[in-house]
Amino acid sequence: MAKGVAPFDGAVDHRGEALPVLSKSSANMQMEKLLNTPMPSFDKETPGSPFWTKLAFFFCRRTAANQFRTIEYSGMDLIPIDRGSLCASWHTNGLLDPLGIMLAHPKEFVMGGRHDLVTRPILSFWTRRLAVQPVVRKAELLRGGCSEEEATNLNGRSLLTLATGISSGFGCVLFPEGTSHDLAHMIRFRTGPMRTVLAAAAIAKGSGKKCPVLQPVGLHFRVRHHYRTDMWVEFAEPYYLPEDEIPKDLIEAVQKREWVEPPGDLVRSLRDGLRPHLLPITPNVSSWDEHGAFHLIAQIESRMNKTPLDTWRSEVLAAREVRDRFQTEPEGEDSKPVEIKHPIVDAAKDIHAQLQDRNLDGRDLDASGYKLRTGNPLRGFGFAIKTALMAILLPAFLLSLSPLVILGRFLGDRTDEGVDARTTYQFLVAMFGSLLLWPFFAVIGTCIIWMNSGNISELVAIDITTMFGSEQIAQIASLVVLYLAMFPIFWASGRMFGLWWDGYVDARKAYSRLTAGRKYKQNLEERLRALASELKPSDKR
Repeated sequence: MAKGVAPFDGAVDHRGEALPVLSKSSANMQMEKLLNTPMPSFDKETPGSPFWTKLAFFFCRRTAANQFRTIEYSGMDLIPIDRGSLCASWHTNGLLDPLGIMLAHPKEFVMGGRHDLVTRPILSFWTRRLAVQPVVRKAELLRGGCSEEEATNLNGRSLLTLATGISSGFGCVLFPEGTSHDLAHMIRFRTGPMRTVLAAAAIAKGSGKKCPVLQPVGLHFRVRHHYRTDMWVEFAEPYYLPEDEIPKDLIEAVQKREWVEPPGDLVRSLRDGLRPHLLPITPNVSSWDEHGAFHLIAQIESRMNKTPLDTWRSEVLAAREVRDRFQTEPEGEDSKPVEIKHPIVDAAKDIHAQLQDRNLDGRDLDASGYKLRTGNPLRGFGFAIKTALMAILLPAFLLSLSPLVILGRFLGDRTDEGVDARTTYQFLVAMFGSLLLWPFFAVIGTCIIWMNSGNISELVAIDITTMFGSEQIAQIASLVVLYLAMFPIFWASGRMFGLWWDGYVDARKAYSRLTAGRKYKQNLEERLRALASELKPSDKR
């Protein structure tokens, strides 16, 4: 858990379950600002400002390309394009969860989220222009962050606005769990998304439009809080709503722009019906150790079957098949998967832990699946080339990105919102830091180059101060071009750092494999052979 995480204070909901512990930001309720949140418009291409929306997603895509080592999307063809859709997923990676969904979805989004998204410094500048609608969670209400009347009014307005956007054909993403968490399985669902999509269906039905769908989404991160991890966003078959069960009084109320709670039985039925659609496309295991065991078994079996798992997606799918083979009870009475007690799974857990002690995993096994692989020496030449290129761009990186790396690491490691919020801080610092600070860093870089133009000109055989002539106006033009050139150079240094970091991580793992002692390797091989002997194809069920 990240440093500074607030301890559980004993507060529970009406079911006796622990309420999410509020961070300093979520506990700071600014009702006046929340009630003055700009409303979206549904008669244009984007609910928020078209300019700021396009610009925000441009920068989000650039930042995501550097945040993740690989990004893969699948199932977009399953999303109905003739109606709105409310995407629902499990929630373990803060703001990166909705971001991953929105970057892949073919529609523009009407957005809602935790109330402090529209009141935080800097972030609120963007969320208000994207017309993000604030939502007060049960945790804030029961902990005294606001009155029940205030929460009801704000949530009613926000949910009705989101429902109107969805019924108008836009996309939306809300998380049934209601909070981001660190667990390897989903927690109990809240009703907000179900109430919202039912209201959207009522608006659509009253307007003669096609009813929206609930769109289950699987979010898969190799190690969600690591820089340059792998991400796969999986859109599953849509979950169509029971249109005939939507009451007339709800249809009449929402047509008048009045928020009326959908029938409780219908909300609960929809909530309980959604959960089985999401369970298969989440890890849905009792612990991360169990999750690692299934991935290890998948890697071993891929070597036995000579079908290498070359992508993160293929590994997730193979591990899912292993989980489904051993898991007889997807969920227990408390919504937590029952811990699997099986000799094969127990052995895989032990081996996974042994590999993890040296920062290794199933990908580090050789083609037989019994030993650690030695590695490809040619990759060392590739890393050397990356290092050389990084060295060339190092001055630009130190000027433009090293302060952001330090700040992102500092904030991410000291957030009071848990490990699941770590990459959120790092992502936001990388994106907003480059927007706000790069113009100033570019001035510094331009001045440094201009003051050392004589030495630089000798190296590149071009006098950068007189590129367009020796007249004053020509020198000003040279200065402007040099300033503008700073931005692609800064971006290139960041991309090069990401590629270099990939090579560094690979080199570090190769070193860990090569320096593993004889006793460690012998013990590992014995365990792997014993596990593989239990995983013969004839034994699979």
